[in-house]
Amino acid sequence: MSAASPTRFAVIVTSYNYKAFIAEAIDSTLAQTRHADQILVVDDGSTDGSPDFLRERYGNDPRVTLLCGENGGQLVAFQRGVAAADADVLCFLDADDRWEPDYLARIGEVYDARRDVGFVFSDIVLFGDEQRRIGYADKALDLGHTAISTYALTYWYGAPTSALSLRKSFAERSLDLPPHVRQTWKLSADNCLVYGASIFGARKYFLPTGSVGYRIHGHNGWWSNRGPVSNYLNRLHSRGLIGHYARVAGIDDSCLELAKLEYKTKPTPDWAETKRYARLCLRGPTPLWKRIERALSVLAGRKRAR
Repeated sequence: MSAASPTRFAVIVTSYNYKAFIAEAIDSTLAQTRHADQILVVDDGSTDGSPDFLRERYGNDPRVTLLCGENGGQLVAFQRGVAAADADVLCFLDADDRWEPDYLARIGEVYDARRDVGFVFSDIVLFGDEQRRIGYADKALDLGHTAISTYALTYWYGAPTSALSLRKSFAERSLDLPPHVRQTWKLSADNCLVYGASIFGARKYFLPTGSVGYRIHGHNGWWSNRGPVSNYLNRLHSRGLIGHYARVAGIDDSCLELAKLEYKTKPTPDWAETKRYARLCLRGPTPLWKRIERALSVLAGRKRAR
């Protein structure tokens, strides 16, 4: 039997008025030790001279495809990039961020070896006005399937845009949204990729690479404006988005009965994930004794695995 062909990657760089940063972002994709099959640069109607700058610098570079259009927000920019992509896996990069040269090689090893994995996300290393690392965990984790946890708990198995990658089919489904949903998420489209991929059944994998540079300038960090009102509205809108995906996928509260089975898709769950699924097992319409039995089974299974 012949070996499977290597995973084909498309990189989607999205920008709005980031002329000062975008060349560094694009050049970091061109410098990858594992080359992308496509580099798609989507300018979302910038007014700072970015389109002319991009045409002058990259217009004759066959490795880069420029998609310059009217302003529509991050979600529309994502949709333009995905529509133009012809690859197995799509990687997203904000124009003010950058990658180290080994980023695609690192995540490519996972996608090549694990055809069942549909979504890989990485840690981020802050630079600019702040310097620190932020990651889901300190080691690589096969997170298995996450639909029920996302549906019931609004749990976010993901990272900011520049550390996200997923198979094209999941990106297409996640970004296929009706107008009233598009309006809410036009500027926070990474949530659509993270939540949508979970609900539509992507197996998720966290890979700490230390290779995603997330630039902090001004107040662009998502943690910089987290008061009670913004936290509430973000949670409310997230519930609405997840509810939409759930209706499309045919998921309702009856899925809670499958929480124990979803938990078993995770080879090495940590204690926090185990407690999360034990709580999930206590929810749902089944008799209380049955729910307690499932929760105890999840807790006991983690103890046996240690």
